[in-house]
This record gives sequence, C-alpha cells and structure tokens, in this order.
Amino acid sequence: MTLAAQGIDTGDTAWLLAATALVLLMTPGLALFYGGMVRTKSVLNMLMMSFVSIALVTVVWLAAGYSLAFGDDIGAGLIGGLDHAGMKGLGPDSVQGTVPTLLFATFQLTFAIITAALISGAIADRAKFGAWLVFVPVWALLVYVPVTHWVWGPGGWILDKLGALDFAGGLPVEITSGASGLALALVLGPRLGFKKDAMRPHNLPMVVLGAGLLWFGWFGFNAGSALGANGLAAAAFLNTLAAGCTGLLGWLFVEQKRDGHPTTLGAASGAVAGLVAITPSCGSVSLLGALVVGLAAGVTCSYAVSWKFKLNYDDSLDVVGVHLVGGVVGTLLIGVFAVEEMTGGAEGLLYGGGLAQLGKQLVAVVAVGAYAFLVTYGIGKLLDRAIGFRASEEQEHTGLDLTVHAETAYDHGVLGHGAPVSASSVPSAQKVKSQA
Repeated sequence: MTLAAQGIDTGDTAWLLAATALVLLMTPGLALFYGGMVRTKSVLNMLMMSFVSIALVTVVWLAAGYSLAFGDDIGAGLIGGLDHAGMKGLGPDSVQGTVPTLLFATFQLTFAIITAALISGAIADRAKFGAWLVFVPVWALLVYVPVTHWVWGPGGWILDKLGALDFAGGLPVEITSGASGLALALVLGPRLGFKKDAMRPHNLPMVVLGAGLLWFGWFGFNAGSALGANGLAAAAFLNTLAAGCTGLLGWLFVEQKRDGHPTTLGAASGAVAGLVAITPSCGSVSLLGALVVGLAAGVTCSYAVSWKFKLNYDDSLDVVGVHLVGGVVGTLLIGVFAVEEMTGGAEGLLYGGGLAQLGKQLVAVVAVGAYAFLVTYGIGKLLDRAIGFRASEEQEHTGLDLTVHAETAYDHGVLGHGAPVSASSVPSAQKVKSQA
C-alpha cells in the first residue's frame, strides 16, 4: 500500500516525528531542572525519578493506556475501551488524520511520561524510590489516562459535551500534575527542616540548562499538537516563544520590585511558568493574547510559590506554584483571549464571545483539578499504608543518593550538610586521603 493510498502526509509525519523526539527530550531536561534545584545529597535520586518514569509509563501506555485514552468511548465520555490494548490493530497501515497511528500514539506517550515525572518535584528529598516505582504506573492508569480521554479522546465529555478548549495539555498535563503533586506533598508531609533550614538549589547552571532544554522541547509539545506542518503549528510555535519570554520578564519584575534582586532561578522559573500557561492556549489565542498569558503567569506564579510557607504544605520544587497555578491561568484565559481565527469558532470575552467560554473553561479546571487531587491522595495513602511512601528519617538526613542508590553526584558531595557519613560509605580514595 502506498503512502498516498494510506492518506499519510509525509510533511506532517516528518514534523510529528521531530516533535515527538523534542517532547521526549523534555523529560531529561526536567531531570536536570529538578536535579539542580535540590541539595547535593539527593541529585541522583531526582534524576532517577524522571528517567525511570520514561520506562514505567511507556510499558503501561503500550499495554492499555493508549487504548483507554484514545479508544472509542464506552460510556458517558469517561473512558475508552480496550480494543487497542497492546497496540492491537495498529499496524504501519493504520492512520490517524494524516499521520501513522503508531506515531500519534508515541507522540501522546511522551506527554504521559513528562506528566508523571513532573509530580516528583513536589516530593523531592523524601520519597521512597520503591514506592515511586509502584505509584507511577498506577497513577498513569487511574488519573492521566481518564483525564486525557475527557479532554482529547473520541467522545470525551470535556471535548464533546462541555466544549472547553485545551490545545496542548493545560488540563491533562499541567493541572493534573500540579493537583497530584499537592496531594502527594500532603500525604508525605514536609521535609525535615522545612521552613527552618536553607534548602537552596545546589547548581543553578544545571537549572538553567534544564529550563533551556524544556523550552526547546516545548516547541514540539505545543506546535506538534497541531498534528501537521501547517499554519496552526507555526502560530502555536510563535505563541510558545512569546509567552516564555513574557513569563520570564514578569517573574523578574516581581523579584526586583519585591526583593530588590532579579535571580537566575527566577528567570528559569518564569520562563517555565509562561510556557506552562501557553500550553493550553497556544492554539486558541492571538500573539497579543500569548504575550498577556505569559506575563500573567510569570507574575502570578512568582507569588504562588510562596503559598506553601503560609499554608504549610511542602511542595519541594514548586510544582503547585508553577504547574497547577500556571495551568489554571492559561486554561482560564482561553475564555478571555480566544479568537475565532485560531479556534475556528469559539471566542473569548474580549472578542465578543461573552462569558460562555470562560464558564466552560472554569468547569473543566475544577473537575480535572478535583479528580486528580482526590484520586492521587487516595493512591498515595494506600501506598503509604501498604509499603510506606516516606523515606526514613535517617535516609532523608543522610541523603537518598547514598542510602538508596549507593552513589553520590559529586566527590565529597554528601559532606558539609550536617549529614552523618559512616566510614563504610566513604569511597576508598577518601579513606586513604583521611588516613594520610
């Protein structure tokens, strides 16, 4: 069978292949971003939580996740069927739109991977790695997959019945990961020394490198969601760049005004906040709207990251403050800035659409946020009671790198943090030096 007979467009396929690779790169980028933000004693553990998510989610997605998310709806717009479990019936001749179905499934898989990995930032420094290995596949099936069906799957209730818009993942990725991160942070409780000890990022160049890789990959995330090499992809690409820039500037403006110092961490976080917010709206708003969405997220999220100290929940790396809040901002502002030339019909409040679209976006935000929080809290509690989710006090104090993985990121990296290190855990070269 020829490509033309299959209905496959080679240009669209080439672009989606590239976009899929870009989105997969975001997870290693996230690993570096998170790894640089933690203290030296837990760097490798943070990297591992992201990297192992690639393997865990891939297996679950191929076994059942794709079919449940994108299979034909089996009732009330809540979940798809298992007709394609194990990727059954999806050979090289199967087509989704103008691209091979296998490529579409792989592209969507990369979204599921990074969504699970994002949650790890909320529980950095204190989660059992074994519990994380169980949590990720269970969470992917019970939380990410159903929400994805609601938003993008055939017959999903948010897409078909409610009519809320989400171009590239504000609901299934950003709000779901943020609400789930909050739930797990509450299940595990705060880190030792929370609000008492300084817990500064140990490697800001690593943070900036991670943010840069995320930004690079985000073009595949957002522009790739057009599922073709076309004008909509180009508009989403430019909107993504613009919102990342205004998010960065907005965060720095708040820091300068509030603290008197624009910081490197603030620049990286602000760019990510802008990118988070434009994710749902990049295919719905004009360039002007994208600039405003990014700026609003940069300013709002820069304040939101401090809520954890007032409300006493330890969201270690600000998953709630950036991804939940930024996702809410971007999803709701579709109801304000959506333009017909981008959506093909729906318009926001400022373009004559009234409050209707804003109301739809609000319902979707509340429903997805509440579902993700409640189900994740339940999963977390069950795992905590069954096998324990929180690392021991000794492991947390010494550092998860050494106690869990028997490695350290740097020579002498576990020293200088008040962590007791046994003689047996010190590398032989250090023993010789100390004896000399």
